[in-house]
Formats: sequence, C-alpha cells, structure tokens
Amino acid sequence: MPRAKPARAPGHAGAAAMGRLLLLALLLPLPCVPGLPFYNGFYYSNSAHGWDPGLGGGIFHGRKLVVETPEDTLFAHRGAHVTLPCRYRYEPAPSSHGPVRVKWWKLPAEEDGAPERDVLVAVGPRHRAFGDYQGRVRLRGAEEGDVSLEIWDFRLEDSGRYRCEVIDGLEDGSGVVQLELRGVVFPYQPPQGRYQLNFQEAQQACEAQEAAVASFEQLFWAWEEGLHWCSAGWLQDGSVRYPVRRARGPCGGLSLAPGVRSYGPRHRRLHRYDVFCFAPALRGRVYYLEHPEKLTLSEAKAACREDGAQIAKVGQLFAAWKFRGLDRCDAGWLADGSARYPVARPRPACGPPEPGVRSFGFPDPQSRNYGVYCYRPPR
Repeated sequence: MPRAKPARAPGHAGAAAMGRLLLLALLLPLPCVPGLPFYNGFYYSNSAHGWDPGLGGGIFHGRKLVVETPEDTLFAHRGAHVTLPCRYRYEPAPSSHGPVRVKWWKLPAEEDGAPERDVLVAVGPRHRAFGDYQGRVRLRGAEEGDVSLEIWDFRLEDSGRYRCEVIDGLEDGSGVVQLELRGVVFPYQPPQGRYQLNFQEAQQACEAQEAAVASFEQLFWAWEEGLHWCSAGWLQDGSVRYPVRRARGPCGGLSLAPGVRSYGPRHRRLHRYDVFCFAPALRGRVYYLEHPEKLTLSEAKAACREDGAQIAKVGQLFAAWKFRGLDRCDAGWLADGSARYPVARPRPACGPPEPGVRSFGFPDPQSRNYGVYCYRPPR
C-alpha cells in the first residue's frame, strides 16, 4: 500500500494568496450579530464604561458641534481684565449632554516657529492653568455653552492668537481669537545716531523706553494709521523694514508704491539699524511740569522727583500722546536725554501740520533750553 506523502508547506505564491484572502476577510463588514458592539474599523462598547450614545454622540446621532469665536481682533490695555469670547452649541440641539473638555492654548507667531503654549484645560468644574497663566485665568461659564477665557493683569507677552477647542466624545470644534495689546509704534534712534543697534541692543533700547520691539503686524497697523519713516529698523522677527506713506527719492525711490518696505531678515549680531518700538497704553499719567525756569537734564530729573514723579520715558510720552491726547508745544527732557514734545492738534506754532511727537534729538545735557515731561504711576 503506498505511503501517504507528507503535506508540503505552501510556496511563496501560495502564502501570498492566503494573505490576500485573510486581508479580504478582515475588510468585509461584520454581520450584525446581537450582543456584539457596533464596528467601523474600531469597536465601541455600549456599556457604561465605553461609548455612550447620550454623551458626545455627535457624528453618530446627526448632531454637529459648533464653536464660535469673534472674527475681529480684540484690544486691551496692560494690567486690564480681558475676556476672550468662545461659545459652543449643537445642531440640532440635544435634550441633554454630559460635560465637555475645553482647552485654551496660545498659538505661536507665524514667523518665530515657537511651540504652542498651554493656557488652561477644563472638564466640567475642574480646570488647570499652566505656566505664568496660573492664578490669572479661568473660564467665565456665564451660561450653558459659554467657555470664554478670562485673563487678569494683561501683559505685553499675552498678546497673540489663542485657540479655543471643545471636545465632546469623538466630536470636536475650535476657533481662534486674536488679542492685541493696545499701544503705539514709534521709531527709535539711540544718542549715538542712526543705524547703531544690532538686534539685542535694539531690544534693550526699547525696553529702556518702557516698550518692546514691534511686530510686523503692529508696524503695518501703524503704517495704515499714517506712520511714515525713512530709516530702516529692526522688528520682532529679526527682519528690518520701514513704513512709507509718500513715495520719494530718499525713501526707496519714486517708482515704488507706498507700503512697508523690507530689507528681509538680517544678521542679528553683525547688522546695525534703528528699531521700531511698541509702547502699550498707559495706566499712569504723563504731564509737562510747570517750572519757573528751564532745566538741565539732571535738574529735570530732580524736579520730577520733587513733584512725586519720575522723568518720563519716550514710550510713555508716545502713549500719552496717542491715547490721552497729550498736546503741548513746549519741548521737554525725557529719561534717555532726548528733548521732545507731543502735538495732538497741529497748529502753526507747533511745527509740521501732522499730529505727532516732535524731536530735538539729544541736546547737550547741560543746556537750559528745555522743560521736562514727568510720569506719575497709578496710585
């Protein structure tokens, strides 16, 4: 009787065919077997510990989660209490739903490539704030669907884009809020003259004047409001630009249209330019000190101290001119040794026909041709 031959292992072609059959079997829809969970590539349990049609059943029950945030940019003053509006709702509205997960984070500026910064995460009444937002943020929760973010003690570094995300089970939605510190952009040259600052020195120069290096967006807004300056200056992203309202030879030529001209990114250590600074709106008061006689720079500083104040910085004078309407034709000393005066209502005796802060440069500190502008902080 012939002996049975042992079974041979399938060759390469046979194994591949078996693999295709197995893959096809896995891809075929499962039959609706009572007691098995619904399947669409993943398993969802209908038990209390898994998928619950009553909680976050959005896409599986024809509901859509909609998150709404304002389209317009919001502006705030330094130290203010700010609310970033964000609301969510369902279409159609459900009879009830469980707690949602809410996350707020700050998006990086498009040009700097920095990571996102977590601000706050909340589930129901529980929430957690992160970093220097701790103790300064909370969800408003004024009514159902309100997940607006409240920020106290608004700071210069709080400016930027914020994302509000709402998650309900597998359904989620989000919106972006643009928040900017209200302020004024001004060009700054140091006492040494034009084009003397590398990027780090430009940062230090703005900080010394109660300001920060302006962003491109801030310079662009200032240009739209009428800023015209022919000297190129550093911006926050390391680029160098200047705003031109009226084309003329010394400002890039007559053939170029008005706009914010760009030199592009520059070497932050080797290249030297002026800088555009951004000064936030003031909480205190800038005023011209009424004094019986003109003062030297050192006498001006002492006179402000005697009046319970301090000599004003350039950024403070610009902010007072922009937001408080400070208007004075008398030139006065400032903390950096420059002499300037603010004109909100142009008139023949006050220089050019446009509003602005006029400058006499950096006079001899011993000259007695000027008064002084003082700054008194809020009480």
